[in-house]
Amino acid sequence: MKPATPTLARAINDRRALDLLLEHGPLTAPQLRTLTGLSRPTVSDLIERLSADGLIEVAGETGAERRGPNARVYDLVPGRAHVAGVDIRRHAVHATVADITGRTVATATRPLPDSGGPGGAPSVDLVGVIADAVAEAAGGREPHTVVVAVPGVVDPRTQEALAAGVPGWRADLVRALEARLGTRVVGDNEVNLSAIAEHRTGSAVGCDDFALLWLDDGIGAALVLGGRLRRGASGGAGEVGLLELGGGATFCDMLEADRIVGLDAGVVADLITEAAFALVAVVDPGLVVLGGATGRDGGDELADLVAARLNARSPAPAQVRASTVEGNTVLRGAVLTGLDLARDAIYG
Repeated sequence: MKPATPTLARAINDRRALDLLLEHGPLTAPQLRTLTGLSRPTVSDLIERLSADGLIEVAGETGAERRGPNARVYDLVPGRAHVAGVDIRRHAVHATVADITGRTVATATRPLPDSGGPGGAPSVDLVGVIADAVAEAAGGREPHTVVVAVPGVVDPRTQEALAAGVPGWRADLVRALEARLGTRVVGDNEVNLSAIAEHRTGSAVGCDDFALLWLDDGIGAALVLGGRLRRGASGGAGEVGLLELGGGATFCDMLEADRIVGLDAGVVADLITEAAFALVAVVDPGLVVLGGATGRDGGDELADLVAARLNARSPAPAQVRASTVEGNTVLRGAVLTGLDLARDAIYG
C-alpha cells in the first residue's frame, strides 16, 4: 500500500480536528494535540489552515481569570454553512434550518389546503410553499443543502417521488425545488430519515442492525443493516403498510393513528405485532423501534406488550423499544442528513 501523500495527510488531519470540534466543542491547541496525537508543529499548521479557510475561529482564552499566558480556544465558525430539513405532511409543510454545527437557527410552517381546484383536487404550488417555508426559516441565509422528507417512495437514482394525498404533489418535486431554490436538494422517504434520527440520537444508538416501524399518519418501515440505511433498488424497501392482513385489509387500513383511537392496548399490540413479525421473519434485525405518534406515545408499555407477543411467535429474538428522539423525528433526520452532506462538501 502506498503511503499517504502530504496533501492527503493534511486533509485527513484537518477533518479529524474539525470532527473533534463538532464532538467536544471549543478546544485549545494542546487539547487538539492530545486528542489527535499530532505534533505541536502539525497542529499549529492545521489551525492556521483552518482559520485561513474560515472554518474555525478563536472563541476565547483559557485561564482568563488568572495571571500569566493564556491558551487560545478554537471553535467552528457556525455560519460557514447552513442546511435545511423539510417535512411534508398532508396538511402542512415544516422547515428547520441549522448552522453547520447542528444548532437550530429557526423553524417555519406553511399550511396546505384540504381541497380546492378542479374535481376537488387541491390547487397549490407546492414547490412555492416549500420554498417560502425554507426562506422564512433561513432568514436571508442561503442553505448549502436542503433535505426533503417525502411521505412516499423516492427513487434514490432519479429522485422521482410518489406521495399520495399531498396537495399539489408532482413526481419531479425534488428537482423542481432545486431549480427554484438554486441550491442542492435531496429527497428521501420520511421513515428512512426518521430511522437516521433514531440511529444517531434515539433508541437505536449503537445498534448496527434494527428496523423502525413507523406508526402515524401512514404506516411504513425502514431498515438499517450493518450500520447502513437500506433503501432498496427503487427506494421501496420497508413499505409494510401495503401488506394485507386477513380479509384484504392492509396494515395502513388497520394501524393508522386515527384508526386505533379508543382500542384496547392489547388489541393495538396484536396489530403492531403482525407488522413487526413480517420484518423480523425476513431480515432478523434484532431490534424493532416503534416510531411515529403511536410508538412514541405508547412508550415502554406498548413496546413491552409487542415484545412479549413478537418473541412468543418468532424464532428470531428481537428487542422492541419506543422512539426516544425529541421533537419532530422526521425533521431531525432530514437535518442530520443535510449536515452530513454539507460537512463532507465543506470540510473535505
